[in-house]
Amino acid sequence: MWSRHQGLQAENGQFLLEGEPLRILGGSMHYFRVPKEYWRDRMQKMKACGLNTLTTYVPWNLHEPQRGKFDFTGNLDIRAFLDIAAEVGLWVILRPGPYICSEWDLGGLPSWLLRDKDMQLRTTYKGFAQATESYFDNLIPRVIPHQYTRGGAIIAVQVENEYGSYAKDSNYMEFIKAALVRRGVVELLLTSDNKDGISSGSMEGVLATINFQKIEPILFSYLESIQSNKPVMVMEYWTGWFDHWGGDHHVFDVDQMVSTVSDILTKGASINLYMFHGGTNFGFMAGALHFHEYRADVTSYDYDAPLTEAGDYTSKYFKLREIFSKHYAEPLLPAPSLLPKGAYGPVKLKRSLSLWDILHLTGEPFKSEVPVNMENLPVNNGNGQSYGYTLYETVIYGGGKFQTKGHVRDRAQVFVSSQSVGFVDYKNQELDITEVPGYRKLRILVENCGRVNYGTRINDQRKGLVGDVFLRDVPLRNFRIYSLDMNSTFISSLNSVEWSDLSEEKTGPVFFQGALEIGLSPLDTFLSMKGWKKGVVFVNGKNLGRYWDIGPQETLYLPGTWLWPGVNEITIFEEEEAGSSLYSVDVPNLGRTQYVD
Repeated sequence: MWSRHQGLQAENGQFLLEGEPLRILGGSMHYFRVPKEYWRDRMQKMKACGLNTLTTYVPWNLHEPQRGKFDFTGNLDIRAFLDIAAEVGLWVILRPGPYICSEWDLGGLPSWLLRDKDMQLRTTYKGFAQATESYFDNLIPRVIPHQYTRGGAIIAVQVENEYGSYAKDSNYMEFIKAALVRRGVVELLLTSDNKDGISSGSMEGVLATINFQKIEPILFSYLESIQSNKPVMVMEYWTGWFDHWGGDHHVFDVDQMVSTVSDILTKGASINLYMFHGGTNFGFMAGALHFHEYRADVTSYDYDAPLTEAGDYTSKYFKLREIFSKHYAEPLLPAPSLLPKGAYGPVKLKRSLSLWDILHLTGEPFKSEVPVNMENLPVNNGNGQSYGYTLYETVIYGGGKFQTKGHVRDRAQVFVSSQSVGFVDYKNQELDITEVPGYRKLRILVENCGRVNYGTRINDQRKGLVGDVFLRDVPLRNFRIYSLDMNSTFISSLNSVEWSDLSEEKTGPVFFQGALEIGLSPLDTFLSMKGWKKGVVFVNGKNLGRYWDIGPQETLYLPGTWLWPGVNEITIFEEEEAGSSLYSVDVPNLGRTQYVD
């Protein structure tokens, strides 16, 4: 290993490392979207494609799930991730946030921040600034030893993320920069923005980089105008696009991609492919967009990237390998062999359990005269509820028009005496409840479908019931509220109660449990959810993510490393109606495709 005196410099129109020119050929892969056991495999595939750099975001909401309680273990072991990158021979550009966007719930910010009614996210507002300082106190010392000049893989660190598109506070970027430098970040600092944000997202003494899918010549000349004589870096060249529920699976043409990547390299610029390997929004972590309408992202983050969700090669991979190989004197390493996939056939569904029979497992309900949003419930050691479902119960007399007036976030099934009377969401805000003389229990099961991760609505992402709901124009009162965050502790507690045999009655909300039996060496597989309506799947207690029959995604990726030889426990929470069967297949189905232009 050569001596390390001079980290990455951005001088005279090029990057220099130890004074030698370096062209960054990078790709994004997020450790939190890929099972830890597969990190090395994916990185070796990057290296074999001709990449020399890996970029990753850091998700604050996973690392600090409760205020002051930090987790850097298992799949969140960022130090192990950085070590593997170094061993494989990849440099790292670290993007620690605090905000990351990334089609991730609340752009990676923890939901407990929203307990403060005055919270101003991504600003120097005291409550946000203090929480950020505390987070950086715990994160940054862990990554400092992995900097290039300390012998590690990190050659650059990003200051926040696409702030120019938000730009609510002119002091904010300096605050984040100072917070990083003060804690010992010494490598090259950079910002990244799309074309709309670059003018207000860049800052003095920090290299500005650009994000796009289509080259517009004006972008490069504009970059030159705000920072002359600096290297051009495309921090996010979008190799595909993400999908949302009810839409199509986005595909970006391989030849268009090849042509743009070639153009970028011909112009002498450096590049980072976003994504090179997308992975999966496991659990409830997928984000959402809300411009004209609310659109929740799907579980798969395949992104139509060069490596698929399960780490398989695509034609994009081999075309890129061809392009990148021209930048090396020596031949590239051979592409590693693929991990085989398994089709284990039907899951034997064995038993079922109505949601109404297990409410006691959530603890005593919280009683409140008015509805309380998910984040402000007195649960999780004063951190509120972050993800999943919240059930609101009250007693009504008679019937009439039930109205939400936009206070349901994001979707709710409404029940009268355990009978479903329909769904309400952003578009459907009224239901008719049949007139019956007498008192009945009204139940509103609200799902947090994912917090917005991009745009100006980020401060308005409290979930559950965020205000009054009405019957005959009268606000309902006296609620019992159950927090159903569906965490691993709750899922394992289901085994402590008496289940029913699979009855004919398959309408939800119901838990189903079954067994997936496999041989001695478990392989990656996909669960086909065809015929099921909407819900969540847990395998051996791990949350695979949501499914929904409005598509596009029809299969859920199940990593072999989450399975064990013999019997694996599959638990499904189905909101509406169970499918007749559940299958393990060896090929994913991400739905009908639409080309991204």
